[in-house]
Amino acid sequence: MNRIAPAMPVGAYQTYQISSPRDTMITAACEQVGCPQWRQGWDSVIDERTELGTAQAAYIRTQSRRTFREMKTEQGLTVFRFESGQRCFAEHKTRPEIYLVRDGDWRGNPTGRRREHSRATDWVEDFGEHQLRLVDQQQKG
Repeated sequence: MNRIAPAMPVGAYQTYQISSPRDTMITAACEQVGCPQWRQGWDSVIDERTELGTAQAAYIRTQSRRTFREMKTEQGLTVFRFESGQRCFAEHKTRPEIYLVRDGDWRGNPTGRRREHSRATDWVEDFGEHQLRLVDQQQKG
């Protein structure tokens, strides 16, 4: 990886990072977030006359691992009716984002110090205050 050589030692830097762990709670995600499709079931209307619709229908039939009934409309569209109590196709955010501040940069964290904010607004405020400190230091020389 090409990186610009830092002008100062690693201890002079601070890293602000936001990460969101992957949703691995596949079977419980819809129930946990109160998903209306999970509670009531849902219909997916697919136009199999298109390339996208053909691929979607094939996925539902062969790989979705969901219980459904299949019907056709007068317009030739395919309706997949899914029963309640199963995960929908949406990606629900069941894992909160992590708002992290740590000493150092890509070369490491020499002090091992790190802080995790519980709210995005706190992380943004911390970042803004850090930027103001840098501007003040730069103006002082």
